[in-house]
Amino acid sequence: MKVEWPEKKASIPKLSRTAGITLVVLFLFRFRQPADTHPKEQTMQLGKQVRLERIFDRNTKKTIIVPMDHGVTVGPIPGMIDLRGAVDKVAEGGANAVLMHKGLPRRTHRGHGRDIGLILHLSASTSLSPFSNTKTLVATVEDGLRLGADAVSVHVNVGDENERAMLRDFGEVSTRANEWGMPVLAMVYARGPRIADENHVDVVKHCARLGEELGADVVKVAYTGSPETFRQVVDGCCIPVVIAGGPKMENDAQILQMAFDAMQAGAAGLSLGRNVFQHENPTALLRALHGIVNDGLNTTTAMNQYLS
Repeated sequence: MKVEWPEKKASIPKLSRTAGITLVVLFLFRFRQPADTHPKEQTMQLGKQVRLERIFDRNTKKTIIVPMDHGVTVGPIPGMIDLRGAVDKVAEGGANAVLMHKGLPRRTHRGHGRDIGLILHLSASTSLSPFSNTKTLVATVEDGLRLGADAVSVHVNVGDENERAMLRDFGEVSTRANEWGMPVLAMVYARGPRIADENHVDVVKHCARLGEELGADVVKVAYTGSPETFRQVVDGCCIPVVIAGGPKMENDAQILQMAFDAMQAGAAGLSLGRNVFQHENPTALLRALHGIVNDGLNTTTAMNQYLS
């Protein structure tokens, strides 16, 4: 005999309006796309990463940059007359990037040999001006994109009477660059009537930290003169710190020793201009510097191997 069991109906509790809204919100929150994985944001982050890899060694995460922006400031100085030849020499020596103003890339682009990164400099002033330490913007992030640059750079002289204008420009550039995924190198120096020693560790620490806090991806500062003091600069800044070369040095040993000491202190690399492109053999000097920065050579070994 077939037994008919009574149908058991599920009891569905009625939800209050508040509980229903809460469940909907929780559902949407659980399955929402996180803000940090938004496709456009991911693209910008990847773009910046790719560009940084063109100006930093992928294995060591170190860099050697050769600034060639001196023509605007002081004119066609020795070493910068034949621009194409100058770029060829530093590229073959192993530099990771050159830094220059917007009129030069079209005249110095290399369609052969070793590749080299491009950093477009956006700031300028001349030595003929009564306000030579006040930098003004002469190019844009979009100029850098159009010219195929791997990064842009801005220059701020902390302590100058017009510091506020340079800080404003820096902030605007870093905001715009971040929208495009373009890395920013900030050159931050202490130059002004209240600066007694622009290489003092406390001053240089301040410069490096300013670069980080206003949105730079890399900051370039003066070298403090010793590994012990420069370590304080690196420790106080969470982005890569590269050292400026400063005035032309007397001999190769001084250049190599400064590079070695800076790397021992934790620097991310070098940004040397006159000491490289005015050298009698820029290619050989850069190979020696490359050995120190990327291969861990000491000063004597690098000198004997590449400059003897």
